[in-house]
Amino acid sequence: MTYAARFFEAAELAERGIDNLPDELVSNRHLIYSSPATLAFNSPGAEGFGVKRAGLAIPGSVMLLVAPGCCGRNTSLVSDMPAYRDRFFYLNMDETDIVTGRHLRKIPKAVEEVVGCLKTRPSLVMICITCVDALLGTDMERVCRRAEERVGLPVRPCYMYALTREGRRPPMVHVRQSLYSLLDARPKRASSVNVLGFFAPLVDDCELYDYLRGIGVKAIREVSRCADFDEFQHMAEANFNLVLHPEARFAAADLQERLAIPSIELTRLYQLDRIRRQYQALGQVLGVTFDDEVDYAAAEAAIESFRDLMPAASFAVGECLNADPFELAVALTRYGFGVREVFGTIQSENFVFVRRLAELSPHTRVYSNMEPTMIHYDAHDCPVRIALGKDACWYHPEAIGLAWNSDVQPYGYAGVCRLFEALAAAVSQGEIADATDPTRDQEDGRADA
Repeated sequence: MTYAARFFEAAELAERGIDNLPDELVSNRHLIYSSPATLAFNSPGAEGFGVKRAGLAIPGSVMLLVAPGCCGRNTSLVSDMPAYRDRFFYLNMDETDIVTGRHLRKIPKAVEEVVGCLKTRPSLVMICITCVDALLGTDMERVCRRAEERVGLPVRPCYMYALTREGRRPPMVHVRQSLYSLLDARPKRASSVNVLGFFAPLVDDCELYDYLRGIGVKAIREVSRCADFDEFQHMAEANFNLVLHPEARFAAADLQERLAIPSIELTRLYQLDRIRRQYQALGQVLGVTFDDEVDYAAAEAAIESFRDLMPAASFAVGECLNADPFELAVALTRYGFGVREVFGTIQSENFVFVRRLAELSPHTRVYSNMEPTMIHYDAHDCPVRIALGKDACWYHPEAIGLAWNSDVQPYGYAGVCRLFEALAAAVSQGEIADATDPTRDQEDGRADA
């Protein structure tokens, strides 16, 4: 018997619709495969901004991880990073704790010990708990209040609950709410704007900064650029918030309710015309016009330069990268490249891109990283020249690979420029292996336009 990874073509998915997706592409309808995301150590507590690193985004904060040893061990990789040394502490749960919940009485004392052992008093203590406490039904808000009474500084919960990732407020949504709940009301400043969504800054040359400064914004604040807790508190002065990631919506809604800071949501895109339209829409809301001609032309030039270098590029696009894989697949297809595979999670928000991909490249294969048959994936069934995303690189070890998952976030025209410059560099470095490129003498899967 021959086994193969299950996939569906974009055209079939578009025809079925978002409400009739195959069970294989809906993770709560089947067992979960330990996907390349895990093999790359991209768990909620390790590489990338998972719950633990996100919980320490506030300057001067520390974290107490309350968990059984098996859940806490992967934090050791993070705690060895220079930026996180002396910021992680552990309260190990034994079997009796799990059965009786007695560890809950230990947490306030453990927080007190953590604060007492540090040379510099922290600005915040984050308490990170796992699925164990989710199953126990722990009221961590109450536990945190008791800990605050003992140490006299903010104590907030964050949840590393894989069980809630399909829910209304999954872990990465909740941790953003916890962080921004620390902001206290301050007088508003018309020249102050917050950028919400990521736990690392946008690339320094992102045109969004220049556009905002060009209309009189003097303070553009991101949590990752705050030097200390006091500077973080100045985010409460913002005239409005720009929300660049959907996981920050609830945090932005809380800030609007508590501090009367309205928000405008933008999307990270790689299609130049959609980037332009989004800036035009933002300008209409703000009553201004952004001149993007230079930036648009620079992004066009970067795309053309890469196309000159590899006009017949065929791609596999993964989801462990700084992009929506389906929007990026559409962008690459529209620029004249072939996209043979997409590894991604389909949601109502990005199904519009699945439909567009079906129009441009109906035979593009769509896989779910978490579907159990992926254990049988064979790259030779669908060879590509370039793998984009850490998961796609793992699936295609013989292809030219670009992980495109750095902490610093690409965005807007600057993000497009950087992507195609990075692709050009990766191709140039991989040319010595071109003789063994599995697609060298094959059709490159260019889109069916």
